[in-house]
Amino acid sequence: MLKYSEDTFQVFKALGDPTRLAMIDQLSQGRSSVSDLAAPFDMSLPAVHQHLAILEEAELVICKKEGRVRWCELNGRQLSEAERWLKDRRALWRTRMKSLDKLFQEETS
Repeated sequence: MLKYSEDTFQVFKALGDPTRLAMIDQLSQGRSSVSDLAAPFDMSLPAVHQHLAILEEAELVICKKEGRVRWCELNGRQLSEAERWLKDRRALWRTRMKSLDKLFQEETS
């Protein structure tokens, strides 16, 4: 079984929801207020806050209150960790497929 950290699990769990994925996509354009993040969705502000709490727990998003406005921004470090995990899996499967191809070539010659 492949090993992964709890942080990696939390990142992919957070990204597994279409609403949160859309929020990450919006935040990739730059910092945004919670109101702006909520605008495209047909949901209550408390529901938006619940999604943001999951993204914050996974350390994908950092939210800070400035005056009366709560601003959110992407935490690139966590996204880089998820990307590294995916690259590791890709490399593992590439090696496995090469080994399988080699075995197949030996069997057919």
